[in-house]
Amino acid sequence: MIEIKEIHKSFEDKKVLIDINARFEDGKTNLIIGQSGSGKTVLVKCIVGLLTPEKGEILYDDRNLLSMGKKEKKMLRREMGMIFQSAALFDSMSVLDNVMFPLNMFSNETLRERTKRALFCLDRVNLLEAKDKFPGEISGGMQKRVAIARAIVLKPHYLFCDEPNSGLDPKTSLVIDELIHDITQEYQMTTIINTHDMNSVMGIGEKIIFIYQGHKEWEGTKDDIYTSSNKRLNDFIFASDLFRKVKEVETHNQEG
Repeated sequence: MIEIKEIHKSFEDKKVLIDINARFEDGKTNLIIGQSGSGKTVLVKCIVGLLTPEKGEILYDDRNLLSMGKKEKKMLRREMGMIFQSAALFDSMSVLDNVMFPLNMFSNETLRERTKRALFCLDRVNLLEAKDKFPGEISGGMQKRVAIARAIVLKPHYLFCDEPNSGLDPKTSLVIDELIHDITQEYQMTTIINTHDMNSVMGIGEKIIFIYQGHKEWEGTKDDIYTSSNKRLNDFIFASDLFRKVKEVETHNQEG
């Protein structure tokens, strides 16, 4: 579990995060949503330690990131998996070598053991047949699946996903969402997803934090969205005709 308490972050005179409190639970897909410039990306960067807030606590299972020394932070980062907006694979490495990269950096296991673990993770994302290909030889959706395999190869306790569906078609996005959701439950990780994708929100949003102009405006589940009276949330979620019609149907069914 990750818990953040009274997080404040500013850049010069501009307040970007103001008194943010939230709890991200194990085994659930925790989503952070909000408009561009709302502060959600800055929040995630604070949580993973790329930025330091002026005030507050960031607790990883009761361990405060902000009071850790360099050695403790390095140990904690070994417990994290990252999926970036672009798959961020190494073009000069094969798919298998990309997945093995974190193991080669941090694991003391033998080459045979590291290879076995990497192949297991590729099989988990249904990409074993692509192990000898290079990133440029596979599709964008396959690259994201390789990125997922690489993110879980060290058996992380915490998984961070930055716009994992960026640039993908709706069908492939659904595959990625379901894969992240299933792996989260399977490994009981604390997964935090920063996303603009409303299909992801309504599909796998087990815990949702809505950030508006640096404040935590709302939190709940995907089911809570249908009954929310928060105008800012509704304007954000139901900006498209499709999602607005979905809410109207859901509201009618509940009233009926």
